[in-house]
Formats: sequence, C-alpha cells, structure tokens
Amino acid sequence: MKKLVFKIDVDLDEIYEVKGETGSACMILFHGSAKGECFNGKILPGGVDTQKQPKGEEKILSARYILEGKDENGDECRVFVENNSIPGTKQTKPMIYTDSKVLKWLETADLCGEIGSKKGGVIISIFEK
Repeated sequence: MKKLVFKIDVDLDEIYEVKGETGSACMILFHGSAKGECFNGKILPGGVDTQKQPKGEEKILSARYILEGKDENGDECRVFVENNSIPGTKQTKPMIYTDSKVLKWLETADLCGEIGSKKGGVIISIFEK
C-alpha cells in the first residue's frame, strides 16, 4: 500500500520548444507549492520540466526543482526533487535530497509519483511504496 508523502501543485509559467528532424524537446518553467503531513512549502524560482521525444518514441519527462518550507517538526528546510517519468504512463520515479534531519529518510525511501491534470498546470503526488 502506498502512503502519500506530499502533493505538489504546479502552475506553468513559460514553455520553450524546439522541433527537429529526429525529435522534439521543450523546457517548461513553473512555480507552485507542496503540502503533506511531513512537509509544507513552495517551489523556489528555477523549477523546470525538460521534455524530449525522439521521433517514433514515447515522450520522456524530467522535472527538477527545490522546495523551501517547513518539515513536520516546524523546522525550515529545503527539499530537492528530481522527478523522471516512466515512459508510456502517468507514473514517475522521484529522487530526493534534503537538509532536514527528520526528512532524511526520503533520500533512501522507495518512492513513486503520479501526474494529475489541472487547468494551467499539473498535480504531482509523491508516495512511499
């Protein structure tokens, strides 16, 4: 059974695209916030989702961003998230680094993510398996 770690509410800011002969790519800049039992905070400036699609293949997503906020003890902290898509699904494989002592377990936890839609953005749910 999966346990929700936090939900990230992402609002899209800018999209830059390139369409080549052998594939296409885009960079999506975004901002937003994260909420959960163990952490609440916001996405710092510089969050980007890099999407590439080689011709004839599935699109690959890789988002990287830093969250700043408070952990479950109320201590200020930062959480780096790299969230890579699993091609052909709405699932992701997150990887996390944090300076929070109480959230250090996230760095080695078996995590999975799900991408949900919303107007003007997406909702990313990160779970512990």
